[in-house]
Amino acid sequence: MAKTITAYTCTECGWQTSKWVGRCGECQQWGTVVEEAARPASLARTTRAVTPSRGARPITELGGDAVRHRPTGIGELDRVLGGGVVPGAAILFSGEPGVGKSTLLLDAAARAAEAGERVLYASGEESTGQIRMRAERTGSLHDALFLASETDLATVLGHIDAVDPALVIVDSVQTLASGEIDGGAGGPAQVREVSAALIRTAKERGTPVILVGHVTKDGSVAGPRLLEHLVDVVCHFEGDRQTSLRFLRTLKNRYGPTDEVGCFEMTDAGIAEVPDPSGLFLSRAAAPVSGTCATVAMEGRRALPVEVQALVAKSATPNPRRVTSGVDPSRVAMILAVLERRLGARLHDQDVYVSTVGGVRLAEPAADLALALALVSAIRDRPLPHDLAAFGEISLAGEVRRVAGGSQRAAEAARLGYTRVVDAAAGTLDEARKLAGL
Repeated sequence: MAKTITAYTCTECGWQTSKWVGRCGECQQWGTVVEEAARPASLARTTRAVTPSRGARPITELGGDAVRHRPTGIGELDRVLGGGVVPGAAILFSGEPGVGKSTLLLDAAARAAEAGERVLYASGEESTGQIRMRAERTGSLHDALFLASETDLATVLGHIDAVDPALVIVDSVQTLASGEIDGGAGGPAQVREVSAALIRTAKERGTPVILVGHVTKDGSVAGPRLLEHLVDVVCHFEGDRQTSLRFLRTLKNRYGPTDEVGCFEMTDAGIAEVPDPSGLFLSRAAAPVSGTCATVAMEGRRALPVEVQALVAKSATPNPRRVTSGVDPSRVAMILAVLERRLGARLHDQDVYVSTVGGVRLAEPAADLALALALVSAIRDRPLPHDLAAFGEISLAGEVRRVAGGSQRAAEAARLGYTRVVDAAAGTLDEARKLAGL
């Protein structure tokens, strides 16, 4: 009899081990290692060569037609995908629960149906009645949009053969299961089999397939890492539940750039694209207010103006508070130390509050100079000019260093009416303070 092997697999990342452990050795999660069905050990054997039906051809003899993108009708989605969907492409959409993945893809399916294409939307999480209810709310009803509520892989493949769609959307890959593979839906073996079958169908038929993927607690795609290697494009849909703004980013794209960002807004009628989000992160104060400074952040290739606000108040406790929202607390602490050491600012007995407008997060060092000027403005209670924008990295020596995309940031600031720009040309933080009129 053939010897059987029992494997233990992590349900979060797909890591495998020969014996059970309480903590995954890859993602370090507790209680996620489960036993897979025993399988016979494969015997080493020699594979004989088979004469191919079509011989390999020199690359110079192949057609030089470029990959053609087919627009989806959603400008921000096309921007992220590199111009649209490529025939035969496999696209993986991931994101937190409730962020709007299904709503966005249902809108894209309806727009493709309006363009005269047959679209199959297969959902293993919702019934067809629930999908229709959401489609009525978002205005995504069309006769060429076919719905199927299935959790069996073979049945979904049968729907593809019957409908012969030009676009297939599967929501989600973790809810489908194959009867030929042991284990429940969402397990590493099932995810590998389901994704491989759907991607093989996409390549053979030349039909793009969009797969929706669940995410783990740390934000990565659930299941084996092989899933991200198999697909052609990996998109991540993110956003804060407290705000209506959503960002779509590409983590992998074989047909386009990976540094583009699409902006969307969650509304009562569904997901709406935001082609120009310039005014979303700026306050509407009629007169300049102390403790505020505008900067220009880079989201992929897109320059976004963001307003940084700071408030400094006398502390009533021995340990002053340092509260931040939308910025890195460690960088704020470093800037406070530089201000106290290089400019002589007294902050050891002051409460400091720093925030961004609109809920956007600033993680790049280019926002250092705007943070520093906003803090100095709050300390001296003197507002900055309303037409001033600042960007630059601050070193521990008090120098203002250049950042990537400086010319694009300055052009975007000029387009929005910021006639005075303080950047690395100031040289030092003290010179930047003087240029800002503080």
